[in-house]
Amino acid sequence: MALKKEHDLHKRRFGRNMGVGLLLGSFVVLVLALTMVKVTSSGFQFPQTQGTQD
Repeated sequence: MALKKEHDLHKRRFGRNMGVGLLLGSFVVLVLALTMVKVTSSGFQFPQTQGTQD
């Protein structure tokens, strides 16, 4: 049992932090998925270098 009752502000802040965390996680998954789709597509080629550097 907690020594002090949790303040309402902490509950709201926790909910907001969970929302931001879920949005950030979904953005990372979206970028990863788009990258994987682009790399594994049949038309993907690495860019050609324009010259040789010595």
